[in-house]
Amino acid sequence: MIRLNGDEKSGYEDSPLDKLLVKEGFDKTRIAVEINGVIVSKKEYENTIVHDGDVIEVVSFVGGG
Repeated sequence: MIRLNGDEKSGYEDSPLDKLLVKEGFDKTRIAVEINGVIVSKKEYENTIVHDGDVIEVVSFVGGG
């Protein structure tokens, strides 16, 4: 089980981060991701594996004026 933005989620363990982001409906071009307190570079989303117990925070960028 992982924690995604404060909610417990299962089924993502041992999966690439980019798959989690797509399944959860995030626009990968408009977010920043932190896993266990470490920011993950966008170019590393495919190569970053989600592990049981990970705490993932996803922040969306919102434009405005």
